[in-house]
Amino acid sequence: MSEFDFIASAQRTISMERDAVDSLLARLDQHFSRACQTLLDCKARIVVTGMGKSGHIGRKMAATLASTGSPAFFVHPGEASHGDMGMITREDVVIALSNSGNTAELVTLLPLIKRLGVPMISITGNPDSTLARAAVANLHTGVEMEACPLNLAPTSSTTTALVMGDALAIAMLEARGFSAEDFAFSHPGGALGRRLLLLVDDIMHAGERMPMVTPDTRLRDALLEMTRKGLGLTGVADESGSLIGIFTDGDLRRTLDHSVDIHSASIASVMTPRAKTVAQGALAAEALKVMEDAKINGLFVVDDAGKPVGALNMHDLLRAGVV
Repeated sequence: MSEFDFIASAQRTISMERDAVDSLLARLDQHFSRACQTLLDCKARIVVTGMGKSGHIGRKMAATLASTGSPAFFVHPGEASHGDMGMITREDVVIALSNSGNTAELVTLLPLIKRLGVPMISITGNPDSTLARAAVANLHTGVEMEACPLNLAPTSSTTTALVMGDALAIAMLEARGFSAEDFAFSHPGGALGRRLLLLVDDIMHAGERMPMVTPDTRLRDALLEMTRKGLGLTGVADESGSLIGIFTDGDLRRTLDHSVDIHSASIASVMTPRAKTVAQGALAAEALKVMEDAKINGLFVVDDAGKPVGALNMHDLLRAGVV
């Protein structure tokens, strides 16, 4: 038996699914706008339903909608006929997925959905199907041929349905003005939650733990301050308490290269002026970006008046799981 060309098979599949997704662009019309407005007007939840592979896509769609500001959940159409229909209220909106548009389990629910007066959006591969005709808006996701060479296994059709669902979710996200902070409240666990919810105030070294000296402090004493506070840096503040500079471990190496006398030199003569800062109340992820962009390992947190209220370094961000 000759060796099978796996790469060629994968390339054909990807090309077919890519072309199927490209075809959706020309189908975005008033039906998509109507579907979006219907979802935006929904006073309760978005109920997504579908059988088989469409059901798997529907579960993902419901999860994406819910995590981007549009409360949604999935109901299996078979279970809906045996009690779960009670999960749907008159204030909801239904999204029904079916490639044929004539799936029996979904068609069975149509009279019940109509009696409740619940608007239904259909995502089908057949715009003339039973579901499409019953919907307030039908999103046509049909494909000429599945990526499956037998044209049997749902492949290209499930991909187009998945992409259309993402298009709906992102349109809703943008229309609602959904922010990164809103997203974080739906994802409080793990690194994502930490990056989007943790503030610099939560991890900064404040009060007596913040390394700070005055401009006339001798370099030797500034080094002692750095050692005591353990951040690898110290700030330099003037009489009004405003931050006028910073001195770091890197500055120390450069200072020693110039044979500066650490016992007599003042910190003002060797500090780096105009230190990088981040505003109090900023996300820890913002502090990380400032550090990465400037290629530094620490910075100060300042209040609205520009006065330092805390300091943090890369190790603090690592311990907090932001990095």
